[in-house]
Amino acid sequence: MKTYKIGVMGGDGTGPEVTVEAVKVMDAAAAKFGFKVEQTEYDFGGERYMKTGEILPDGAVDELKKQDAILLGAIGHPDVKPGILEKGLLLRMRFEMDQYINLRPVRLFPGVETPIKDKGPKEIDYVVVRENSGDIYTGSGGIMMKDTPHEVATQTAVYTRFQVDRALKYAFEYARKHGKKARGVGEENTVGLVGKTNVLTFVYDLWERAFHEMGKKDYPDIRRDYYHVDATCMWMVKSPEWFDVLVTGNLFGDIITDLAPTPQAGMAIVACGNITPEGFSMFKPFGGSVPKYTAMGVINPLATNCAMQMML
Repeated sequence: MKTYKIGVMGGDGTGPEVTVEAVKVMDAAAAKFGFKVEQTEYDFGGERYMKTGEILPDGAVDELKKQDAILLGAIGHPDVKPGILEKGLLLRMRFEMDQYINLRPVRLFPGVETPIKDKGPKEIDYVVVRENSGDIYTGSGGIMMKDTPHEVATQTAVYTRFQVDRALKYAFEYARKHGKKARGVGEENTVGLVGKTNVLTFVYDLWERAFHEMGKKDYPDIRRDYYHVDATCMWMVKSPEWFDVLVTGNLFGDIITDLAPTPQAGMAIVACGNITPEGFSMFKPFGGSVPKYTAMGVINPLATNCAMQMML
């Protein structure tokens, strides 16, 4: 019988509550489908940080890598300055564990209402592949002459061809295996690159050249589309049925996947994975810790259940 080693990190706010419910479902799935789960709980988050001053202690990343995957609740504490936990825990884990793909399914479940007129599960059915290791999130930049009238702040978007190529390869492979044609719900498997080639003429020139070179050489069976990011936001609402697999950089992926839950009827059923295709990955609900609702029993755990489903 297969045994999976799963680290469970409830985190902050309502995170521990929804994670407990997801673990119940995971245990039920294990009993039904014939596998075992060895769970290790971790208390990383705001409460530990305020008590100890530690976000991730020495050796924590190596310890986490011993697991097959991590199920995370939520990170964000009202008494901890924004950015401390996010950078010190989430971003550090992504970078040090090289979780270079953020995978975000955008699917409307049957029977769930959407605010988008005349759209249903058939139309709202695609996935966003967000490159998760580069772009403006790498920390390149700084502040000069702080607190003076001449203060200057820079934040630089950085990408290497290596980072771009591996994200594109993941998107093409995903489309080949899980695109609309592969699932029997469309005539083609399609990858759409989301960028801003008319303004960001360096970074997205790299993305576009790599996209077409790889697609033409290695994936001629997969249709290639290109969308400007601003137009993508419009079409996510107006014509979501156009999309199959979207791939984009870290910043644009962050933005468009914040829009995506609205057609899905809200964050309560949205999950994502921070993935190292060759190894260790972390799965979580899309929403935050919403601390004002802690211990009230009003947060829907379905998104965390969906994250657990992605993980398995």
